[in-house]
Amino acid sequence: MEVLNSILQEYAKKKLEAEMDAEKRKEELYENVPKLKEIEDNLNSFAINTAKNILKYGNSSSAQDELERRINDLKNQKSEILNSLNLDENYLKPHYECNVCNDTGYYTDSNYQTHMCYCLKQKLLNYSFNKSNMSNLDKENFSTFNADIFSDEVDVAKYRFNISPRKNILNIKEKCIEFVENFDDPNQKNLLFTGNTGLR
Repeated sequence: MEVLNSILQEYAKKKLEAEMDAEKRKEELYENVPKLKEIEDNLNSFAINTAKNILKYGNSSSAQDELERRINDLKNQKSEILNSLNLDENYLKPHYECNVCNDTGYYTDSNYQTHMCYCLKQKLLNYSFNKSNMSNLDKENFSTFNADIFSDEVDVAKYRFNISPRKNILNIKEKCIEFVENFDDPNQKNLLFTGNTGLR
């Protein structure tokens, strides 16, 4: 839970930074193109009036149709201005790292159910992976495994095996590779490693 809270704090910071950056871009653009600010203010005003008319008259109102026509006209004007500046409409929106959850870590589906976002799941997975001492897989893997450090000597009294440590470790390696290659097979048996503390 502590890890999740820490990651969610990072998300909140990212989200705030993206929204502040969008506001900065918007202010600079509005300063250079006041007409855009006027259009945006009118769109906000019309959106409020549209909501009021729906509550008052329902969706069949002719006034509602007129408001929607004027809103579409303003949106077209806005698009034309942005296109003339070689900017798309997303320029005025926050640029979130994740467009699924908008850097919140959660998203709502079409049934209004809230789910943990894939990006947050990946963050938690990365954290678990790094804590598992498996982050050096590019150096520590089957291809870099060196069986030559194990003895060829067969000593039943010492090792309690009638094969050499090298032969034994190669058998273990073979079983491990078989396990990895058949990991998604439900009939594949698990591996259990035992030994004294500190053995690798």
